[in-house]
Amino acid sequence: MKFSEMKYERVDMSEFKRIYGELAARVNGASSADEIIDAVYEHERVSRRVNTMFTLAYIRHSIDTRDAFYSAENDFCDEQQPVAEEAEQEFMLALYSSRFRPELEKKFGRLLFRNIEIRLKTFSPDIVPLLQQENALVSSYAKLIASARIEFDGKVLNTSQMAPYCENREESVRRAAYTALGNYYDSIGDELDGIFDKLVALRTEIAHKLGYSDFTELGYYRMNRNCYTPDDVAEFRRQVVEDIVPISCELKRRQAERIGVDRIELFNNSFLRPDGNAVPKGTAEDLLAAGRRMYREMSPYTAEFIDFLYDNELLDVLAKPGKQVGGYCTDLPLYRAPFIFSNFNGTSGDVDVLTHEAGHAFASYMSRDFELLEYASPTAEACEVHSMSMEFFAWKWNSLFYGDQTEKALYSHLEGCVNFIPYGTMVDHFQHIIYAHPELTPAERHAEWKKLESIYRPYLSDGDLPFYRDGRIWQRQLHIYHYPFYYIDYCLAQTVALEYWAMSQKDYGKAFENYLAYTRKGGSLTFTELCEAGGVISPFKPGALKEIASVAAEWLGKR
Repeated sequence: MKFSEMKYERVDMSEFKRIYGELAARVNGASSADEIIDAVYEHERVSRRVNTMFTLAYIRHSIDTRDAFYSAENDFCDEQQPVAEEAEQEFMLALYSSRFRPELEKKFGRLLFRNIEIRLKTFSPDIVPLLQQENALVSSYAKLIASARIEFDGKVLNTSQMAPYCENREESVRRAAYTALGNYYDSIGDELDGIFDKLVALRTEIAHKLGYSDFTELGYYRMNRNCYTPDDVAEFRRQVVEDIVPISCELKRRQAERIGVDRIELFNNSFLRPDGNAVPKGTAEDLLAAGRRMYREMSPYTAEFIDFLYDNELLDVLAKPGKQVGGYCTDLPLYRAPFIFSNFNGTSGDVDVLTHEAGHAFASYMSRDFELLEYASPTAEACEVHSMSMEFFAWKWNSLFYGDQTEKALYSHLEGCVNFIPYGTMVDHFQHIIYAHPELTPAERHAEWKKLESIYRPYLSDGDLPFYRDGRIWQRQLHIYHYPFYYIDYCLAQTVALEYWAMSQKDYGKAFENYLAYTRKGGSLTFTELCEAGGVISPFKPGALKEIASVAAEWLGKR
């Protein structure tokens, strides 16, 4: 079904709660495992529909945040999502506590019950009002950023549309663009601080109500981390500082040399070459056509997937007024379909949409017929392997997007992946500090960010730009507001994706088969188990970072 034909209907929450009350009663009163299995399948049918309605409201609201109807529906879903979670919890608790659990584990697998156990740790009816407030604050951040109207180059632009100016070949243009963006963010700085103040306080209060000393442990459970701990992540961060930061600093030294500056200032950070960054050729329609050709040639599986995506209008990628910034891929489980949202802006980021977000969508498509929605998608870091690895498997077709700038694009992509790991790890480290010390003032938070910059990006100067010079660049990272503790997932996944890249340099076919083996498992295995199934080592293994960094540095050093 085409996206435009998918009908949105507001969920009747009274009916939803009635159904889940009955399902819990059926499980508690069951005289056989088969009766409970039937209840699980009923839960699946209801869950697919409700999740789809909530997601439709979110997608259509993010496409145009000015649309009054979907703005109201998105607000409704923000308010009702915790109510839905409360209704489901009774059923999940009954399922988890069933005397027929051995038979159920044999039927559905133990991981389902491990994930239910984690989910039960994240919720209580007592926190519903607080969750509703949290959702409202997150939406207010998205609306605030989407409302940007920046006067520049004789135009009125949003933040996404400023990106090409930030990579312009003229330093004066880049500096002016960063200054304009900085001035805009400065103008809403008090609001950004206020929203985050409330979010930290709310999340801390929620954690306390659930019996946790601070939000960190709860944040990990919210991310459904079922195979590693904050200590494992702290060790990963240590390895990043030891093994990746020195290589990143050397790459930045070479970049400064290439573009003729003494050191990298913020407005030069993304400007990689004196002749300009690689820019995709052609129009948005040309890029979309190139993406379709690439996936048709890559494999029979990707060919089937891309035709399904395009033929059913399952992507909205053009930047326009009122559209939420950023990009994402989400699922519409009732229709067994993914959906890609983004804002094309004429930079390499447009190609990333057709590789990164399409990698998410491909994985979703591959697991669309899983019996249980619970197993269709793995945890977040495992999902990011789908997307980041696809970026590398697309290398063979990069000439379709970049023409004679292909080599430049490949170099920049690999260099950017190595340099990203310290930044993404810094975002994670920052959040650990924030939630361990919720009493910090806005000024103290900004100071903590600046300290971390000196550890993870010691090569970078803020260039005395407004907003940035005060240590506030983190406020542009929507994940910190929207999805606490998510960002390390990108770094873990980037490590695995670089393993697939290194493998593909030797044997592309074998690397892609291993990637398919990883992807086909959906969420039926934990992240570390998926790595084993996909023929790669876990990023938590000692030395994993050092090995992939050295291989990447060697490739980059030859060019």
